[in-house]
Amino acid sequence: MSRRRSTRALVSLVLLGGLTIGAVAAPWLAPYDPARLELAATLAPPGATHWMGQDKLGRDIFSRVLHGGRVSLAIGLATVASWVLIGGGVGALAGYAGGWIDDVLMRMVDVLLAFPGLLLAIALAGLLGPSLRNVLLALCLIGWTGYARLVRGEVRRLREREFVEAARALGAPPRRIVWRHIAPLLAAPLLVQATFGMAGAIVAEASLSFLGLGAQPPTPSWGSMLNDARAFVLVAPHLTIFPGLAIMATVLALNVLGDALRDRFDVRAPADLWR
Repeated sequence: MSRRRSTRALVSLVLLGGLTIGAVAAPWLAPYDPARLELAATLAPPGATHWMGQDKLGRDIFSRVLHGGRVSLAIGLATVASWVLIGGGVGALAGYAGGWIDDVLMRMVDVLLAFPGLLLAIALAGLLGPSLRNVLLALCLIGWTGYARLVRGEVRRLREREFVEAARALGAPPRRIVWRHIAPLLAAPLLVQATFGMAGAIVAEASLSFLGLGAQPPTPSWGSMLNDARAFVLVAPHLTIFPGLAIMATVLALNVLGDALRDRFDVRAPADLWR
């Protein structure tokens, strides 16, 4: 990895760490209750007491950005964890078993990939009703397909290696071979994929909350804050600037970190990934 890439990776890691600490410690770091109303200071610009200004109900934007980070990061982590578990399990089974099992599972993946992911999430969230739980469920159901294809391709490549053949010759059952011999080698590509995936999950959650399908008032989230602020973008631009910067900084840090991890682990797409 070049010196410039290392510096960018370090900066992104520090930025991501700061955002995570701010979100986790929001109840202690936020100077105000994020739901506290101050109608006399509606749309007040940034100042000494309210660093990022106040929204249409006089709520402190800095406090709401911190608490909104808890929602976005929690949804992102939970979503990516479910993608890794579901996609990894399906991909490992399809890649190692092969035959008709591989055909059935991969055709199911192809069917899901035929639908635009975000549009399907919007449809599911709209059908189930607006709530963070339903947003999480909708995102979990649609995003694991890429992980399944990645793991399948890696397992198909690794199952013919000498150490797997040796374990098979010694009588090791398939579950032990996959778990003890193949799974550790999947950690690097899955970590890289999960880093990029979390950025996508945060954007997807913000998009659904922006459409009113995610966090419901008074729970703050970056997407719902942008939705509340769109009517005042010309008279009070700070309402959109700060939650937008929070989304941009988080997604940018995750993508730069993902690039650095890909270079560090020298992760390449296997030749049979798209077969």
